[in-house]
Amino acid sequence: MEKVLIETHGCTLNKADSEIIESILREQGFSAEKGQATIQNIINYDYIIINTCTVKKPTEQKMLDRLSRFSRSGKKIIVTGCLATASPEKVKKAVPDAAIVSTSRITEIGGVLSDAGKAGEADRLGYVRKDKMAYYSANSAVIARIPISEGCLSNCSFCETKFARGPLNSFSEELILRAISDSVKRGSKEIELASQDTGAYGFDKKTNIAELLQRASEIDGEFSIRVGMLNPEHLHKYFDELIAAYRMGKAFRFIHLPVQSASNKILRSMKRNYTIEDFNSYVSELRKKVPGISLETDIIVGYPLETEDDFEETARFAEEQRPNVTNISKFSIRPHAAASRMRQLHNGVVKERSVKMSRLVRRIQAEDLSKFIGRRKRVLITEKNAKSLSGRDEFYTQVAVLQGDREVPIGSYVEAEVVGNSYACLISKPV
Repeated sequence: MEKVLIETHGCTLNKADSEIIESILREQGFSAEKGQATIQNIINYDYIIINTCTVKKPTEQKMLDRLSRFSRSGKKIIVTGCLATASPEKVKKAVPDAAIVSTSRITEIGGVLSDAGKAGEADRLGYVRKDKMAYYSANSAVIARIPISEGCLSNCSFCETKFARGPLNSFSEELILRAISDSVKRGSKEIELASQDTGAYGFDKKTNIAELLQRASEIDGEFSIRVGMLNPEHLHKYFDELIAAYRMGKAFRFIHLPVQSASNKILRSMKRNYTIEDFNSYVSELRKKVPGISLETDIIVGYPLETEDDFEETARFAEEQRPNVTNISKFSIRPHAAASRMRQLHNGVVKERSVKMSRLVRRIQAEDLSKFIGRRKRVLITEKNAKSLSGRDEFYTQVAVLQGDREVPIGSYVEAEVVGNSYACLISKPV
């Protein structure tokens, strides 16, 4: 039996794609597993599949450097993911003999492996519209990553992913619900709904993420649903229904709304299709109607038109709204993104703003997490090492649990008392 190693980089949607690839290959008689490829361990495999990311320029360079390392290994390399789809010529330069598979054609992966030794014949490039959930097989992992769509309806001026993933393609609601049900029956306790933009789900099928979340919340079993990143521009279309779905109690009280900037001038240039007033109003209503809901957001610093005043507006937003998690990115030139053709800010300015914003949000996060010291948390354990366990509470806050002498299996719930914190997680001991 031929052995395949699948290495994954990037977002939850990429991880979900890798699970589909693994399922397809196993059904076709391959021995497939996910993991990290090294020069030492690839000798044990016949094929190496690398699922790439291209969201930022440093990420792209990291991917290309990594591919180059394996180009002389003598192994059959298959490259998929966003970098392979958006810039196949760069992948070919790094690994001339690699087979390249676009994100929408991963369901053809078995045929790719069969043709991997034939130069130029193994590539599967271009966009095809398929329902990937038809190829999904539930497993017994404590976290089930279930793709609900790919592509989006937006045209953000800084984004390369739209070019890689294409237009919105929502997968079958019935197949998604079946996958959730099957995963829960097999022991999954955390269901991650993965998408480039969960907020756009269903608009090509006359449904939406709120309806999907409501139906998923009716499934029997002890599990929690994590709703993936949601573009705020779509919220007005189903806002009340989404709140009702959260109040059903099966979803983590958590939402990932990327603000990107608090300057309306910058938001217009980014083509984000909402104002900072819209965003703040949504957050206010969510916090009022879903008590305790945690907010994760994304901020880009150093966008080409960003002035010092624009930056300070975003800093004030962070101080006033105090997101529970804030991901800071320096603006990065992406070859297919419109903003990359604008006059860029000086690297020193971008770096300075990144450092300043990062310090600000880390302080805010640490201050807010410290308020939980002395409280008890019910934690779903999803990871463990020799010294501690790690998991999530009902607000999707990361909680480290000092293990002590107790043997606690992955997928179980632990009652723990918070004894400390960092800016990123709570530290607790089991009660």
